[in-house]
Amino acid sequence: MPENLVVVYTAAGQTEANLIKGVLEAAGIPAMSSQEGAGAAFGLTVGLMGKAQILVREEDAAEARELLAAMEQGELEEEEDN
Repeated sequence: MPENLVVVYTAAGQTEANLIKGVLEAAGIPAMSSQEGAGAAFGLTVGLMGKAQILVREEDAAEARELLAAMEQGELEEEEDN
């Protein structure tokens, strides 16, 4: 990913970060997660070291934030497989 990354979400640990990253990528928005080194090494999921940031390209940030806001409000629908 390019260097112009911005934080669009702060997750409460790597598990939640992976879920959010997956939602963004499913919508076609490349994303990555970043967690403080000690937090990641010890698998912390609480406190400041447990938080993980979700980063996207600057040009995708507005769309990513809209998608995440819709998700938090329960407005995303799961597509049915036919």
